[in-house]
Amino acid sequence: MKNEPQYERPNTVAGLVAKHAELSALRDRYREQIKKLTVDIDHLDAAIRLFDPQADTYAIKQYVTKHRAKKGSVKAFVLNMLREADGPLTSRQITEAWCEDRGLTADDATMATLRKRIGACIKECARQGLIEECGVTTDHGPWGPYKLWRLMGVGTS
Repeated sequence: MKNEPQYERPNTVAGLVAKHAELSALRDRYREQIKKLTVDIDHLDAAIRLFDPQADTYAIKQYVTKHRAKKGSVKAFVLNMLREADGPLTSRQITEAWCEDRGLTADDATMATLRKRIGACIKECARQGLIEECGVTTDHGPWGPYKLWRLMGVGTS
């Protein structure tokens, strides 16, 4: 027989563990439903803009707020992207990957806001010595040149 922990009230502990599992599953199910609803709202906003490009719906204004990330998740995402990349990345590339990963379809204004958030994270990571700037893009595109970023010390040998 294994060395199983002895609790003063084993049924209470088992009940709490079961309740924890139940609530965690419920939270995950709601998270997926919220993601689907957000995508549906995004599609409706796009359809509204087809008929009225100047439409000012509440959902559009609140788009970025509703996609607020959990504390630390942006930093983890940025560092993971840079870790898995074949080369340096721009804040725009990371932002586009963030939107794709979260199932978001964002207009230019929302992308600009999200890119600023990703950019702030990148600057903080650089300040902490986790990543470094390694040049700028040669393709200036419609938004101008972007800085290229990589993990600290990668490709500097």
